[in-house]
Order: sequence, then structure tokens, then C-alpha cells
Amino acid sequence: MNIPVSSANIDKLVAELTEPWDPIEVVRFGEHVVRLAKFEGEYHWHTHEHEDELFYVYKGEITIQLRDQKDLVIGAGEFGVIPQGTEHCPRSTETSYVLIFEPIALDIRGD
Repeated sequence: MNIPVSSANIDKLVAELTEPWDPIEVVRFGEHVVRLAKFEGEYHWHTHEHEDELFYVYKGEITIQLRDQKDLVIGAGEFGVIPQGTEHCPRSTETSYVLIFEPIALDIRGD
């Protein structure tokens, strides 16, 4: 598969986001995609049985709630990884912008 050379201006894309929890695709690479989402309030509990997720907080701070572990708090400029099969629920008490690195095949709503 040939992937075109591409670039993206994150600040411009942030300005385009209106709805929380409705990510837009920024770029694809190999079998992966980078999506940008506005986090505001709480999402829902879900699991990705076969895929890991990597979150990079561009602006703000998010908490990934975990069932059987301490919550993962990720601030601006920080990464966090949620391994496959881990039940989690993202939330943010402030408007935050997050880049999500994940396999293209991943159902963003969870399994």
C-alpha cells in the first residue's frame, strides 16, 4: 500500500473540532492512524480486545479511568498507553485536545 507524504497543522485542526468525542483523522501510516479528538466530560467504559491505544495530550489534561488499577492522568505534552483488553473510560474536567495513535481497524467506540 502506498501512503502519500503528508503533514498536518494541529492548531488548525483543533480549531475545526466542535463536538467532544468525535475524532477526526489526521494522518495514516502503515496500518495505523493518528486521530485528533476534543475530550470534554466523560466518554463511556469500553475495551479494545485486540488493539493497544496510545494517547498524546496536546492541550489540557485527561484521566483514563481503569477498573482494577489506579487511574492514569495524562497532562499536556505527555503520552499514555492503554494495552489491549484493558477496560477504560476517558474523561476530562477541562476541554482537552488529544492525539490518539491506533490501528486503522480499531473501532473507536470500543468492543
